[in-house]
Amino acid sequence: MTRSPEHVLRTATPADYDAIAAVVDDWWGRPVLPSLPRLFLDHFHRTSLIAESPAGMAGFLIGFLSPSEPDEAYIHFVGVSPEARHAGVARTMYERFFELARRHDRRVVKAITAPVNQASIAFHRRMGFEAGDPVPGYNGPGTSLVTFVRHFA
Repeated sequence: MTRSPEHVLRTATPADYDAIAAVVDDWWGRPVLPSLPRLFLDHFHRTSLIAESPAGMAGFLIGFLSPSEPDEAYIHFVGVSPEARHAGVARTMYERFFELARRHDRRVVKAITAPVNQASIAFHRRMGFEAGDPVPGYNGPGTSLVTFVRHFA
C-alpha cells in the first residue's frame, strides 16, 4: 500500500466493481459505465488500483499487462472523484502502475481518450506520454480516439 497524507493506494479486488459502477457516471458527468464492464475487475484486478480516503473511494485505475504484446501494458480507465481532483491522486496511481509495468519488464504503457477530453490529453502529456492524432473509427464507425504511448528505457 502507498500512503499520501489523505489517500491510500491498494490493489483492486473484484468486489470493488460495484463501488466504481455506482459513481463513475457521476464522476465523468456523462454515461461511461458501458466502457468499463465487470470483466476488467474480474480478470485484471491485480494490476488495477483503488485510491481511498477517509471519505471513501477517491479514485481508481484499471490497467493490465498485455497478454499479447510482451513489452506493453495498458491503462484502460481512470477515475478520480471531483473532491479529490488536483490532489495528485491520478499522478500517484499512474506512477504506481508504471512501477508495476517496469517490474514485469514492460517498456511501453499505452492509453486512449476521446479527442474532446482536453484535460485527459494534457494530463497524459504531463505524465510523459506522446499523444497521437485522433484515430477515426478506433472503436468502430463514428468513433475517434486519441492514442497515448509512454516508453521506458
